[in-house]
Amino acid sequence: MLHSTGPRPITDPLLDGERITHGFFTRHGGVSKGLYRGLNVGAGSSDDPQDIRENRRRAAVALGGEGANLLTLWQVHSPDAVIVKAPFSGTRPKADGIVTATPGLVIGVVTADCGPVLLADAKAGVVGAAHAGWKGALNGVLENTIIKMETLGAKRAQIHAVLGPSISQENYEVGPEFVETFAASEPGASRFFRQSDRSGHAMFDLWAFIVHRLERAGVTVSMTGNCTYAEEESFFSYRRTTHRGEADYGRQLSAISIRST
Repeated sequence: MLHSTGPRPITDPLLDGERITHGFFTRHGGVSKGLYRGLNVGAGSSDDPQDIRENRRRAAVALGGEGANLLTLWQVHSPDAVIVKAPFSGTRPKADGIVTATPGLVIGVVTADCGPVLLADAKAGVVGAAHAGWKGALNGVLENTIIKMETLGAKRAQIHAVLGPSISQENYEVGPEFVETFAASEPGASRFFRQSDRSGHAMFDLWAFIVHRLERAGVTVSMTGNCTYAEEESFFSYRRTTHRGEADYGRQLSAISIRST
């Protein structure tokens, strides 16, 4: 049973500091019901829009912001990242990385197995968030988010990045065409796979792959180590929903902000 005492985001010491507030939100503390029970923030789901708005407001408040200042993207599994300086005035940008140096804005990504990555250069006052599914990570969304942070004055040696709740290798089985795609694009891709119990299939380590790309980009990395598929009480999971043949699924929020002085 989910708790209703308010959002309870996971935090990581790597991003702690006087200037930065962040959280990898769980399902706890929301108002959604049924398949979406808890803190579903996924506008792409078929949940009650009013419940989604209330969940987003609660999450923003938990990070010291307001509902209108919580900015998330129209995520399309792309390598693209954008810089934001104010709340969106119209349609959300289609991109998978978001960066700001504006205090008071809460920027984030929504996920249901993909890797949410929060980044901060506390000294420069620049933060970012990236939606890193296998396709986005393979095609450069993490590196492009870091580049956008540098545009605002961040320095790679000062950037801290944390990978939040996402699907673990134990629960991420893929087919041979998936492995071939990686082998063609990523040198040494075999280290991110182990043999599945099913012939021709493999278990993919998304966590290790994301950490590898971040470390190769020259930033300091940590991870929460939570599996969205296995920890049903706390997280939504696209793959778990698919395996059960359920009609839809919720999304959890990972967000970060520079505190207003």
